[in-house]
Amino acid sequence: MRIVIAPDSFKDCLPAREVASAMAEGVRRIFPESMIDSIPMADGGQGTVDAVLSATTGERRMVRVTGPLGSPIDASFALLSQGKMALMEMASASGLELVPIEKRNPLRTTTLGTGELLRAVLETGVEHILIGIGGSATNDGGIGLAMALGYRLMDDSGASVPLGGEGLFRLASIDSSSRHPRLSEVRIDVACDVVNPLTGPTGASVVYGPQKGATPEMVARLDEGMARLAKIVERDLGIEMDRPGAGAAGGLGGGLVAFAGATLRRGVEIVIHAVGLEERLVGADLCLTGEGRMDGQSSFGKTASGVADLAQKLGVPTVAIVGSRSGPTTLLHEAGMTAVFDITPGPMNLDQALADARNNIVDMAEQVARLFFAGTRQRKSRS
Repeated sequence: MRIVIAPDSFKDCLPAREVASAMAEGVRRIFPESMIDSIPMADGGQGTVDAVLSATTGERRMVRVTGPLGSPIDASFALLSQGKMALMEMASASGLELVPIEKRNPLRTTTLGTGELLRAVLETGVEHILIGIGGSATNDGGIGLAMALGYRLMDDSGASVPLGGEGLFRLASIDSSSRHPRLSEVRIDVACDVVNPLTGPTGASVVYGPQKGATPEMVARLDEGMARLAKIVERDLGIEMDRPGAGAAGGLGGGLVAFAGATLRRGVEIVIHAVGLEERLVGADLCLTGEGRMDGQSSFGKTASGVADLAQKLGVPTVAIVGSRSGPTTLLHEAGMTAVFDITPGPMNLDQALADARNNIVDMAEQVARLFFAGTRQRKSRS
């Protein structure tokens, strides 16, 4: 038996590597001599670098950058594919968890550190860069990132605009003459699983600004500032910035398109590529995946559905083991999921469910393996 185990984390409970370990333990109770390939997965958000490094032979690099509030912090990225590819997370440099609740203010928080991290990655000489942009503390449209990459963002007097969302209100022109030269030499893909535009009622400021500390008054001003940024980017750089997904990470999705020439892609596709999942699935007998919560609609675009879709194309049956599930699973089956099982054995409160999660994953993986063993034995007896 060759079994691929490729789950996402169970959010606020277990990281992906521990979920994969628990699944492997359950499978080995039934298939003790099976070849198990554990591949912790992620969707491009916080924890993606850790998950990919757990599943590959990559190398972590640390960089001193400017944090979202302006103080220096240590951020990291991963070098993969023998130094030809790199993976970084904006959350490592400009993430919401780096900002105490009482200090959250998108007029002040900046993506400068994310730009500094990207600059450090560019200077390693890699050919391909993957960027996860989940969990941002910012709403600056990527102007801080642009400054770190050599752009000059100026006000009417020719002075540099301030960092943070406040800089959007003062922006008058953009000079790209000192843009980092390696930006034209590398391919940059951005994990972006939302389709929010830059501005408007479903844009970055309105939808995500409040969770980053924006008051209603701030939201209105920031939305106007984003519209201003988009107009100036189109005028000075010739790039249409406001597109589906541009509103991700406080406009950083659009900022990476405008200032780094990036392409927005599904997060799970980026991770699948980074860990070489397709090659590792070829010839497998079974694939196990999973995530903390799954329903028939919201799972699309998430890790488990991406794994199942790829496995189906390769003819590998896929079972999802999840913390909880709701709604019909018909669409999940049509998308490639052979079966979905939740691990909760009976009614319990959340604290108990979290505490028992690992043991319950082990037990459910054993049950899946038992069922698969019975089906395999029956097929052999018929043949």
